[in-house]
Amino acid sequence: MLAAEVGGQGERLGGRRRKMAVESRVTQEEIKKEPEKPIDREKTCPLLLRVFTTNNGRHHRMDEFSRGNVPSSELQIYTWMDATLKELTSLVKEVYPEARKKGTHFNFAIVFMDLKRPGYRVKEIGSTMSGRKGTDDSMTLQSQKFQIGDYLDIAITPPNRAPPPSGRMRPY
Repeated sequence: MLAAEVGGQGERLGGRRRKMAVESRVTQEEIKKEPEKPIDREKTCPLLLRVFTTNNGRHHRMDEFSRGNVPSSELQIYTWMDATLKELTSLVKEVYPEARKKGTHFNFAIVFMDLKRPGYRVKEIGSTMSGRKGTDDSMTLQSQKFQIGDYLDIAITPPNRAPPPSGRMRPY
């Protein structure tokens, strides 16, 4: 709910200004239907995406993000809100050659500050696999409600330890 003054001056009531309440009538369904606005990467400044990776198939523990600390495995990527999980996977593979092996699994999660209680929360958003197409490949940061200041945590699982494909992925 927003507080707004009518006519820029506020409505005077007994010598005092009265603020009017304005409430949004946009429903959740309308928000979901609204298409993502295309980002012009030539005109839009990129954001700094702080990415933390593990190579054991599990995400970092939330206590590793507490008291101003972050895990040591940080990658800093300059990108845009329309970056896809597949695009981010290829950037991670440039830094970690061992992750280039066909069948390597990348599980993505957003780590964000919980505004209701102290600490961080994690929201798994999707996964990709080297050498296979998947339904999450075209998922964007924007579509998953990523906000500037959030972290991205990627659990990398080598192909010899990855779970078998669930049918969501198909070979190229």
